[in-house]
Amino acid sequence: MGIETEFGCLVRDGLQRPETAVEFVKDTAFYDLKLGILDVFARDEVFEPAESGGFLMNGGRLYIDAVGSHLEYATPECQTLKELAASDLAGRALIMQAVEASGLGEDVGFYCNSVDHFGGHTFGCHENYSVQMEEDFFARKCPLLWPFLVTRQIYAGTGRVGGHILVGGEGPTYDEMLENPIDYIWVSQVYSAIPDDRVEYQLSQRADHILKTAAGRVRFNRALVNPKWEHYYSHGGSQRLHLLFGEANMNPYAGALKMGTTSLVLQLIEDEILTEVDRLASPLLALRSISRDPEMKWIVMMEDGETCSAIDIQRQFLKLAQTYRGQSDQTDWILSEWELVLDGLEKDPLKMGSRIDWVAKRKILEMFMEEDSLDWTAESLHSLDMEYHSIDPKRSLYEAWRAMNGVEEFVDDLAVIDATTDPPLTTRAKTRGDLIKAYLDRGDVRPATIDWSLFAVETGSVVDLTDPYEAFEI
Repeated sequence: MGIETEFGCLVRDGLQRPETAVEFVKDTAFYDLKLGILDVFARDEVFEPAESGGFLMNGGRLYIDAVGSHLEYATPECQTLKELAASDLAGRALIMQAVEASGLGEDVGFYCNSVDHFGGHTFGCHENYSVQMEEDFFARKCPLLWPFLVTRQIYAGTGRVGGHILVGGEGPTYDEMLENPIDYIWVSQVYSAIPDDRVEYQLSQRADHILKTAAGRVRFNRALVNPKWEHYYSHGGSQRLHLLFGEANMNPYAGALKMGTTSLVLQLIEDEILTEVDRLASPLLALRSISRDPEMKWIVMMEDGETCSAIDIQRQFLKLAQTYRGQSDQTDWILSEWELVLDGLEKDPLKMGSRIDWVAKRKILEMFMEEDSLDWTAESLHSLDMEYHSIDPKRSLYEAWRAMNGVEEFVDDLAVIDATTDPPLTTRAKTRGDLIKAYLDRGDVRPATIDWSLFAVETGSVVDLTDPYEAFEI
């Protein structure tokens, strides 16, 4: 498993463009702090040109996504949820280390939110799973995921104030293409987002922006799943399943539950235990109606004309996944917490703030509203919403909530510190991280080419990292 997170960047008025700050922080991480090795060769001449990012000592990758100029962090490959949570938080810690070292700490903020209230943009937290796939996987098996992915936001959503309506459909203007040419490659139509005043608060930050269940070209055409047939990265019949619909959880417990339940559902599909599901009449309409339901009943229409609650749909998947109880301690944790959370949401969703991000954020906002006599239309709530996602512990409203009210802790702070330099021990990330450390320790000046599946230096020496499950000593 792995997570890719795109970070929002906010700069003080008049200081500089966010794109400049993002570039400076990336350069500080690699040139000054030497946290890893910067790519001196272009991975992609358009989307990842030379020196746009590189691999880190912890086996992960820090880079700038040319589409939107976001700073993005990809965790190393992980086999356990504990490793994944620690590696995910380690990425945020490394970015903060680079921000402080760059001298921008007081003027620049980075956020692992997934929506821009002010510009109408959305940016992702993408999940990756190694899955056994046949040629017809996306046509025959992927639709089995739709009811699960659409409904898991009841515990995985991070919440947002207000909503967006997507409008437009016209092509970009000539001036827009000149200003941001990379943004419009392969794009025939674009949309704009305007505020939807009918919505006070909703579960998901990205639900309003999802237009397809599956799509290959996802710029302005965002989908639940982005099919990627990457034979270069495949191993033993496994391929990377790339999920687009998700958002960056501040509470590691919620993130672990999201990834854990999804991995069990994928295992059900691999093992042919899950072969049929009660299909939703319209997955995308259900996605938005669940997110926007002010009564938190989360009732959706099924293909057969009957209605069902999101909780009951999740219980159907949970019942099947009980097949795996006893498989491992991690599996048992997922199953027990999945059931506990569904029971809690059924009794009183707003008592789940120690486990679920959208509940914690809502409680924080309601405290501010009561103190300052505000309602949901107050513009200041958008700023508070964003500060929940600050990766700076001194600014983060999530960290304030954690300190005041406590959360269901999933990973300890020491494990996160270790994960800033130490890769997981049971995947190829261990070998990759060791190679990077050795390269940096000896002050090697030869250009190195690093990818997820190889490590090569100028002399022609190549280390094959094709098998994602193989960790070997160098």
